[in-house]
Amino acid sequence: MNTKQLILVIFKLITLLLIFSAEPTWAGSNRSSDIQHEPLVVSEFAKNVEKYAASQGARAFIIGRVGQPEKDLPKGIAFTHTAIAVYSSIKLESGELLKGYAIYNLYQNDNNLDRSSLVTDYPVDFFWGVSSLKAGIIIPTESLQQRLIQAIAAGNGEAIHNPKYSVLANPFNTKYQNCTEHTLDLINSAIYETTDIKQLKVNSKAYFNPQKVKMNGLKLALGGLFMDGVHNSDHKGKPRTATFTSIAKYLQQFELMNKAVTLNAEGEVTPLLKS
Repeated sequence: MNTKQLILVIFKLITLLLIFSAEPTWAGSNRSSDIQHEPLVVSEFAKNVEKYAASQGARAFIIGRVGQPEKDLPKGIAFTHTAIAVYSSIKLESGELLKGYAIYNLYQNDNNLDRSSLVTDYPVDFFWGVSSLKAGIIIPTESLQQRLIQAIAAGNGEAIHNPKYSVLANPFNTKYQNCTEHTLDLINSAIYETTDIKQLKVNSKAYFNPQKVKMNGLKLALGGLFMDGVHNSDHKGKPRTATFTSIAKYLQQFELMNKAVTLNAEGEVTPLLKS
């Protein structure tokens, strides 16, 4: 092997190492079937989340989960997947009707990571494959809860869905969309009573402050070149994206939120935002 070939091999190895360390697996927006906790433990935790939300009188709330190890998450990213839960009548396979929370998600497709689908599931499904048994719970004001329920019933979620998926989707344009951006768009669709996505983006840019993604620029570039579902072409400069916490801050700023907390496996409830 000559010097030129050796340099090429070394370059390829370094590139591969960067790619594998660059993949933003913190997205956690796919519908995982790999359970990391005992099924009964997950089921009990999911019930506790429902009980807490019900105890607060929540008919609709924003819910977050931790799909990847917390140590691997970029600074400022506390939850990897965000959706909206609505108190509903749930029909079992037996035909029996029960009351509980249905969760309206945008999930990254397992067989095509550049695309997403809208899926309705339930708390046990939602937390089935999580890394940490910790839930984020944002309870909007009663008026916003009612508007969210109406927007979902009217099909606004489908109307504003962009199936082109990116982990790092820019919430200020329509090139890509991830789960948290879809949640933000649906919240704004309820607030402004419109599904005009261009207008929703104008409103987001005017009032919403996204989270800076603190990751190495070279890693992000390599991830965009070689990893499905990772794109940064919709950004100018350092990437910013919608997060569970940035949505909480947004609703708090405009007095559209009653409470934002985290609930852990021990049942401890702590405020999500600093006073």
